[in-house]
Amino acid sequence: MITPDDLVALIRNYNPTCDEALIRRAWDYGESMHAGQMRHSGERYFTHPVAVASILTEMRLDDATIVTALLHDTIEDTRSTYSEVEQMFGHEVAELVDGVTKLTNLQLNAVEPVGATGRPSPEAKQAENFRKLLMAMSRDLRVILVKLADRLHNMRTIRSMRPEKQAQKARETMEIYAPLAGRMGMQWMREELEDLAFRVLDPERRNAILRRFITLQRESGDVIARITADIRFELEKAGLDGTVYGRAKKPYSVWRKMQDKELEFSRLSDIYGFRIIVDHVQECYEALGLIHQRWRAVPGRFKDYVSQPKSNGYRSIHTTVSGRDGKRVEVQIRTREMHEVAEAGVAAHWAYKDGARSVNPFAIDPAKWIESLTSRLDRDEDHDEFLEHVKLEMYADQVFCFTPKGDVVQLPKGATPLDFAYAIHTRIGNATVSAKVDGMRVPLWTRLRNGQQVEIITADGQRPQTSWIELVHTGRAKAAIRRSLREEDRERFVRLGRELSRVAFDRVGRKVTDKALDTAARSMAIKGPTELLAKIGAAEISARAVVEQLYPEIASMGQADVDASRPVVGLDPDIPFRRANCCQPVPGERIVGITYRGKGIVAHAIDCEVLATLEEQPERWVDLHWHEGKHAAVHNVSLTLTITNSAGVLGRVCSLVGEQKANISDLHFLDRKPDYFRIFVEIEVSDAAHLHRILTILSAETDIAQVNRDRDPTRKP
Repeated sequence: MITPDDLVALIRNYNPTCDEALIRRAWDYGESMHAGQMRHSGERYFTHPVAVASILTEMRLDDATIVTALLHDTIEDTRSTYSEVEQMFGHEVAELVDGVTKLTNLQLNAVEPVGATGRPSPEAKQAENFRKLLMAMSRDLRVILVKLADRLHNMRTIRSMRPEKQAQKARETMEIYAPLAGRMGMQWMREELEDLAFRVLDPERRNAILRRFITLQRESGDVIARITADIRFELEKAGLDGTVYGRAKKPYSVWRKMQDKELEFSRLSDIYGFRIIVDHVQECYEALGLIHQRWRAVPGRFKDYVSQPKSNGYRSIHTTVSGRDGKRVEVQIRTREMHEVAEAGVAAHWAYKDGARSVNPFAIDPAKWIESLTSRLDRDEDHDEFLEHVKLEMYADQVFCFTPKGDVVQLPKGATPLDFAYAIHTRIGNATVSAKVDGMRVPLWTRLRNGQQVEIITADGQRPQTSWIELVHTGRAKAAIRRSLREEDRERFVRLGRELSRVAFDRVGRKVTDKALDTAARSMAIKGPTELLAKIGAAEISARAVVEQLYPEIASMGQADVDASRPVVGLDPDIPFRRANCCQPVPGERIVGITYRGKGIVAHAIDCEVLATLEEQPERWVDLHWHEGKHAAVHNVSLTLTITNSAGVLGRVCSLVGEQKANISDLHFLDRKPDYFRIFVEIEVSDAAHLHRILTILSAETDIAQVNRDRDPTRKP
């Protein structure tokens, strides 16, 4: 453990006027409070707060943050109190220590959703914890900086924990803290946290990648040193003063790239990264010109975050070139001030230099950053929507697109024209009918790329469709679409929910009353009986679950007579059942049963157009859901594809379907044009997830212009 003198020296390196007495007083107080406490490794516990403080000195943070690091576990783990800390170190430090304590008590790790019970659901709890995290960040972002440094040191020393505890902390780090550090612009911390978690979660793959790096270096020599020398030579030849760094990418970064591109290590190209740091913005572009003159630029791998900075203040030019021996390398070019922000991220706002707060023109105001992060979070949204929204907004990489007037719209990576439309205004998103990207009409599910111009085409009377939820990527768009669908369908869902409840209650010999519904709603943490009926009608909750909530003994007795081998739950054994041909629902999709005279029960997808024609016949509706693991091996689903008229495309379609372990049971041409064919394909899938994988892989194929699920309401149910 470093000494108090060492810590003061680290702080004085960037802040010669620091309050040495305050630092030493915090050291003495923290050491006395943790006296006798030991870490799992056998070290004195106080070595941990000291290490956290040391990490924060690398970010050149102020005295209050360093003191908070030394005291961050005192209120939770010792006899210390908030009032005592406030009395000894002031209100600012006490608030920071209290904020870190509250964050430590949050359970931020991801949880699997469970069915409705009388207790708050795990996703509701997690959503509320995310709200608290954002609230803590909005009060003072330094709380998160201390917590991230705390997590970094814990991950560096995680080997002393029990294996199951290591795995839990590593998953939490990979899913929460590493992405959060990246979103705050602290890329170095994100990479180290990811790699430390990777070492715990998958040590074999990490070691395999490290061995491949060693083999590669033995076979080709020190590539980094040679390319670094080449770049320095080009800069010196042009009279440009700049610093050049090179490094191999972290094992987890390499592994993620292998997964994303489905490539073996030997086929990866840009596993090395280089950085050029110059003095002025103009020199960034001069250096870029020199790099592109010496080496061939890789198309589509250029990003200018200098002219279009990220929302966390990050500025840099990124380009990928074919370097020495044809190896692809990524080169980042930035000024020294940009580099300071790139290293510290949002924390650069508090950075000290020569005893004063460093006024960096590129450092973003944390209050404004938090506002941009939370401005789209609607507190009235459902828990699952909030959770989905905040994760997307916090952790996604961004792309920058332009309106026809030249305005910039920032979106998460993977966003579509529909996301673009909703980012401009909800009204525009709801009325979208099509889009043009760089002047060409494209499908609404097209993934946008940096620098593209997007034009949204709207029409009066257009309304969001259920399928849009699968087309959008941002939480704002998903929430707006769901809200519109709920408003449009709410009355119908309430009526349907009431009828489904009546049937479910009748099955156990009970009457559905307003009092019973109100009791069930309160026990299931739902806002009143009307909201409960709407959720039942929308198939978000089954009517049977409501009955089980109120009458568990009777419900289980009634269910015991049901044949568990049937594909759906909610039918008597002697009632015939089949899937509707019009919508072809598959396991994993929400369904509702409709009685047909002489045919038994036919299951329709909840969004099937046929259901709209049966709204006035609620007595025919039956509450159903798929029986987990009790459905047939395959289910036929019809698709229509628009493909280019090129050699081998049809064969490629068949191969892609086969690679996903699905069978094609029918295929014929619907329309033939000089440049495009439209074909009908019937495939056999196991469930909704299987179907989604096939649709995704087909949609990503260059020669497949459009893929649609063929749901024809004119086909007989």
